Amino acid sequence: MIRFRISLINLVRFYLIFSEDYSGCCVDTVWPPSPSIIYLQAISDEQSLVVSWLVNHSRGDIYEVQVSRTENYNVIYNRNLSLISVDSDEYTWTWTSDLPLECVDHSVRIRHFYNQSVPSPWSNWITNHGAQMKVETKIFPCERIMREHTSAMFCCVYPRGVDITSMILNSKKYPLISIGAGVKAIAVDNLTIPTGLIKRLSLSCNNATGGIGYAWNYISFPPQKPRNLSCATSDMTTVICTWESGRKRDPYDRNKQTHTIHLENSDQAPINCEQSSCTFPAVPQLEEYNISLVVKDQLGEETESYSFNISDRVFPVVEVNRVNPGSTHTTVSWIVPGNLTQLNLLCQVTTDSDSTTELSCNNASGLCQVKLEHLLPNTCYSTRVRCCANGRLWGDWTQPISFITYPLVTLDVWRRIKQLSDTMTRQVTLFWTPHVPGSAVTVNIQGYIVQWLQEGQNWTEWKDSGQTQAEVSIDPGQYDFSVQAVVHTGSTIPAHITIPQGDDGEILPVKKRLSSSTATGFNLSWVEQDSATCGYTVEWCIMGNTVPCTLQWLKVPEGNNTLFLPARNFKAGCRYTFKIYGCTENGHRLLEVQTGYSQELKSVQSPSLVEPFQITSSSVTLEWSYDEDDPAHSAFITGYLVTAQAVGSDLFNVSVADPRRKSVTIEGLQQNQEYAFSVSALTKEGPGQPTNITIRTRTNYSAHLAKILTPILLLLGCIILLWPQRKILMSVLRDIFTYPAGMNINTPEFDSFLQETSEQLQSQKVEECRCCNIEILNTRPLLDETTALRDAEPMNTLPSPGSQPSPSALSLSCVPLQTEYCPQSVTVSCDRTTLQQTCISNKTYMHTIEEDLSEAQQVMLRESSSVIYGYIFSETL
Repeated sequence: MIRFRISLINLVRFYLIFSEDYSGCCVDTVWPPSPSIIYLQAISDEQSLVVSWLVNHSRGDIYEVQVSRTENYNVIYNRNLSLISVDSDEYTWTWTSDLPLECVDHSVRIRHFYNQSVPSPWSNWITNHGAQMKVETKIFPCERIMREHTSAMFCCVYPRGVDITSMILNSKKYPLISIGAGVKAIAVDNLTIPTGLIKRLSLSCNNATGGIGYAWNYISFPPQKPRNLSCATSDMTTVICTWESGRKRDPYDRNKQTHTIHLENSDQAPINCEQSSCTFPAVPQLEEYNISLVVKDQLGEETESYSFNISDRVFPVVEVNRVNPGSTHTTVSWIVPGNLTQLNLLCQVTTDSDSTTELSCNNASGLCQVKLEHLLPNTCYSTRVRCCANGRLWGDWTQPISFITYPLVTLDVWRRIKQLSDTMTRQVTLFWTPHVPGSAVTVNIQGYIVQWLQEGQNWTEWKDSGQTQAEVSIDPGQYDFSVQAVVHTGSTIPAHITIPQGDDGEILPVKKRLSSSTATGFNLSWVEQDSATCGYTVEWCIMGNTVPCTLQWLKVPEGNNTLFLPARNFKAGCRYTFKIYGCTENGHRLLEVQTGYSQELKSVQSPSLVEPFQITSSSVTLEWSYDEDDPAHSAFITGYLVTAQAVGSDLFNVSVADPRRKSVTIEGLQQNQEYAFSVSALTKEGPGQPTNITIRTRTNYSAHLAKILTPILLLLGCIILLWPQRKILMSVLRDIFTYPAGMNINTPEFDSFLQETSEQLQSQKVEECRCCNIEILNTRPLLDETTALRDAEPMNTLPSPGSQPSPSALSLSCVPLQTEYCPQSVTVSCDRTTLQQTCISNKTYMHTIEEDLSEAQQVMLRESSSVIYGYIFSETL
């Protein structure tokens, strides 16, 4: 395109030269003047050329600018400039090169277009020469500040005859670009700040002969626009401006910045500032300020403007003058310098407890003071102060100033009153506990002063520091006691307590039993008394009701009638008695006594049984002794549990709900039976340890006596009834119980028979017989058989064991119907050989036989029969 335009311009020139008018005369040629470059400057750090030339102020002038490189004038840049309105006769134009100007020659020329169409001749080339190396090799740029995140070209200028083989940037080799004779270059994109201590780029240039050239450049970033610019004054004489610089700059960054404030509405010179603040004197009589802050470095500059009224930008500076502490307060004083008397100063003072005190400070001398209350004694604090003017800007807090409040020793005093045998004397025991709040310093208590007053009389007693109680004997009157600690440093407050008059008509206190439903502790509550104008005091022993008592007390403020005592301060299974006193102007009066456990246990002691016991054949009455109100119990006694159990029978219980009832009767027992009894005390948690005893019930002799007397009485009745018939009865009995005539029993032979029979029976395995009644029945013959019986062998002669009975004897001595009979209760079977010798009869069987006989035969049978009780003889037995 450029070549086309040049050819077109040449054609126009030739046309004007050789053209003639129609008359044959020659026409004079009119050429636009050639512009002239009057100034060319190279700015190496910015890699820019500044070109200036003269202009003719024609409307709509157009200039064409060309930039070339090397001695061959290779055009690398071409541009048309339209100058619409130029105020001066000189126009300046700046061109920035991507290649350092030192690398190669750069030339500039211009031309002007007449009437925006007819070009003028080109001006001469104006050249800025690059570096010419004859001996050594040089690298450009060198020691330059370069912008971060930009692209750059680096060149190596070497003497003639030297061949550059490589260029290395930060250990990385880049491809070479040939710029001209003796010049090689590389292109690097996106420059970044190195992470090393020195923020620089290392560049080396290597030639074929082994020579190496080095250069260093630094990477940085341009200035950023200041943010949050604000100005204020502390004394109306000096103005302080602050701002945020933005991105933090590395301390080794070579791109140093300058900060300058310009007062736009004042003739003051620019003010050099620090990186983020600036201080300058206020301009007299100037209220409104218009300032501009300029931040500049080698990569650029930024500007920020700000306007303010100095009266609205006052923040007072405070200087703490003195801190004077006490036990519960401190006094702080400070000074506000500067000419601020015409302003309304408001100041704030704070401590570590986050409590802030605010006050107005308009003292003409500038000295202000405040007293800080409600501080803890013997505690380390720090205080700070700040102020503001007209309620606008608060000044900075002063540096914290530490101080320690003085120690303050207070005493918690209580008493116990004991009436002695002498009704006119009481013994008062004073107890006190020192309280030293805070721990900043150690407080050394030297001792205590105990004083008591009555009707103008005063007594004093000294107690050493290790003592915390005192005993004083007083009369029944009212006394005022006070106890005060004595310390080396700090102060103490005496504690007062009033001992009321001795009054026999004092109302008895209410007694309550506390419930221990939970193991969290004691929830005490009592009826609020209007007479308790100074609160209440709850008293108890630390170890419960055990002796000796270590007294503990706690005071409850007025208007509160509840108190919770956590269980961690009490022992489970230990009974505690709490006495609640109401505080009046005449002393403390006992209102209630409450007893309870933090946690009840069931392992209480076993009762002691009281003998003798009341025992019958069907009941047992147990009695025991037990102190249900013993404070050593691990729980309240709610009753007793009595158990009874016989061997092999069920257990049954009897509960006694009244703990004061200590006897119980257990009925429904069996006679002459052993029972195991246990008695244990009951608590809410269950039965405690039992007391065990075994008792046998008595025998019921009246029942046995009735069994014995009944048959005796029946017998007597029968005797009385049968007495008139005694002769007949005696005759019958004589017949029954006398031996038959002719019967003789040989005793030795009978004993031998018994021994043999016993040995044979022992060798037999027989079952146990419940009852076996054996009767030997000798049956007399019937009336028609009397003769035969008399002729037979005598019955009183027993056959020998080895002899056989005669047939006549067998037939006469045994009734045939008895042959197969055997007693039902005998388990041993009857042997026939035995039956052949002796017949066994059963009364019931005989009775059955009698029923089968006729009445005449039955009478004859009874008269002719006799029963002989004895033993069985048998050879085979």
